[in-house]
Amino acid sequence: MKFPWRFALAVGLRYAGRSQRGALVAFISRVSSAGLVLGVALLVLVLSVMDGFERELRERILSLVPHVSIQPDEPLQDWRGLVAAVEAHPEVLAAAPYADLQGLLMFRGKVVPALVHGMDPASEQRISVIGHYAEPGALEQLAGDAPVVLLSASLAKALAIGPGEDLLLLVPELNARGQVVPRTQRVRLGGLFSTGTEVDNMFALTSLGLAARLRGSPGTAQGVRFQVRDLFSAPRIRQEVEQGLGPRFRGMDWTHTHGNLHEAIRMSRNLVGVLLFLIVAVAAFNVVSTLFLIVKDKEGDIAILRTLGASPASIMAVFVIQGSLIGLVGALAGGAAGAALSLVVTDAVGLMERVLGIRFLDAAVYPVSYLPSDLSFSNVALVCSVALGMSFLATLYPSWRAARMQPAEVLRHE
Repeated sequence: MKFPWRFALAVGLRYAGRSQRGALVAFISRVSSAGLVLGVALLVLVLSVMDGFERELRERILSLVPHVSIQPDEPLQDWRGLVAAVEAHPEVLAAAPYADLQGLLMFRGKVVPALVHGMDPASEQRISVIGHYAEPGALEQLAGDAPVVLLSASLAKALAIGPGEDLLLLVPELNARGQVVPRTQRVRLGGLFSTGTEVDNMFALTSLGLAARLRGSPGTAQGVRFQVRDLFSAPRIRQEVEQGLGPRFRGMDWTHTHGNLHEAIRMSRNLVGVLLFLIVAVAAFNVVSTLFLIVKDKEGDIAILRTLGASPASIMAVFVIQGSLIGLVGALAGGAAGAALSLVVTDAVGLMERVLGIRFLDAAVYPVSYLPSDLSFSNVALVCSVALGMSFLATLYPSWRAARMQPAEVLRHE
């Protein structure tokens, strides 16, 4: 043969496009392709969902909580000076004062625990996107020392309270005899916010002045928190800022508060990816059984081609091309199906929740209350390439067996 690969390509495509095969061969071929399509689509979908969780952690949750917080041993009198010192670091985007305290919210006999976060609204909006999730004008009510709080929609629902109503804030305090007694403050609910994340389960927002007064240190701040340019450089930047400020200051970064969640998401992504890659591998190697049956079905054709002068390499190439074509169709169809599912899965799950009246994801258990998805075409290309490579490897042995077939032995039994 002068052009063995052109001959192999023509015959391989002709065999792949014809339906004149036994029913069993055709059925197994369809099952192999369907298994490959399903495996690739599921792998693309799951990788997109896990990437979506990682994106939400990075862009939503970690945009609401501080990347780094710094606080002195004593209440901070000059928080503006500390903000300026922290922002002098070239990798710090912005800083804001804060004062946090644990408390209980009480309304008409209902009590819920909350982390009360005192803030300066103008400074807070430089480092947090909480204003995007609050009702219009709600954050502005926290300017000054007015006894106003903002609650998440979930906390307000638990208390059965609405904006404009008064509730009681109880903060534990040690008296002179070392006993824990509650400090009480009547506050007004100024508005609601809803981030759709675990932040909704614990945070109540109030003014910096009110929080400092409830901590027993009016006119001060607990510390300063800030955002950095590179999220994963936060531990290093924290250490550098601490060293620049001196031993009186200690810090904490997001890896202490949400690092376990980030690692859990990454580990789950890797483990699920490996398991689904094994499913793709099983589906790809089903091509072996398909090709063995096709070789058995085409023994007569193989013998005739060998008699006409086809080389063993050409015969092998015919079946490599045919098997690879099955893998190519399965990989491309699966990649397209997985990409399409990844684009609609968030809305589809949300619609199912509304129709069925149930929640598949609860922010009390999961980091977000909806199913996120972040389609990466590099993931689609990787999965399709791996599936196609596995399919190609699966064709080698049955194709080699077909090339070793002796024409005389086959034709003698025809």
